[in-house]
Amino acid sequence: MNNRRTFLGLIAAGVGLRLANLSLPVFAGGDRAQIGIGVQLYTLRQLMAKNVPDTLQLVADAGYSEVQLSGYYDHSPADLRRLMDGEGLSAPAAHIPHDALDKDIDAVLDAALVLGHRYIVLPYLFEDQRTSIDDYKRLAEKMNGWAAACKQAGMRFAYHNHDFEFMPLEGEVPYDIILRQTDPESVFLELDLYWATKAGQDPVTLFENNPGRFPLWHVKDMAADGSITDVGDGVIDFPRIFSVAEQAGLEHAFIEHDNTTHPQATLRKGLAATQRFIACARHE
Repeated sequence: MNNRRTFLGLIAAGVGLRLANLSLPVFAGGDRAQIGIGVQLYTLRQLMAKNVPDTLQLVADAGYSEVQLSGYYDHSPADLRRLMDGEGLSAPAAHIPHDALDKDIDAVLDAALVLGHRYIVLPYLFEDQRTSIDDYKRLAEKMNGWAAACKQAGMRFAYHNHDFEFMPLEGEVPYDIILRQTDPESVFLELDLYWATKAGQDPVTLFENNPGRFPLWHVKDMAADGSITDVGDGVIDFPRIFSVAEQAGLEHAFIEHDNTTHPQATLRKGLAATQRFIACARHE
């Protein structure tokens, strides 16, 4: 299997594979390393479904060099990689559904090698997958196994939250189960700052209590009425959150808006605002 993956990696090199954006933590070892700023392509899912090349060009033209994939839109990994390379884009992370991970983790990793992913992220649990605390305990065991497979392939595994993981279930908080019963050295967290805030959580406290476990963030803003808005237009105190990026272990910040009606403005505003937040954190 290792030889097979090495072979796949060499194939990927033939379509322009580069180990780009394997970022260090933001201020690792006192060296203020660059945080990768990308866009979660779920933000542009309607456009991706219509025309992948044009959408990737839109992202690149907005000033991005990173994306997080949320589906391959009927493109082979090699074809998708060629398109990204052509626009100067890398995909350090991808959202992969639970069922795909459960069915064939090796196939997931084979595709990830071609696409140059550094992180495989479980993005969501459907209601029938989270009916009890025991469901979360079984999930933690599965994630430990998926993380071990990712590590063997030279990648990392992460879990992306919504708000329901913070809602008490049978007297326990599911997110606590995820934190406690997964291996902190191999299972990482992609914190969605909007959903955590909406659930009444303080991201800064989560980072302080679990240092180094949050290399990926979704930078998503909340309007005064609780809805999602463009980054920088809402009420979330991003400068405060980014001030502890080093403690969190942040490597990649992905801008996201679940329901944008003006994708170009969302991309531009999100990138400019996030650059400001990082600059402010570095000058503190």
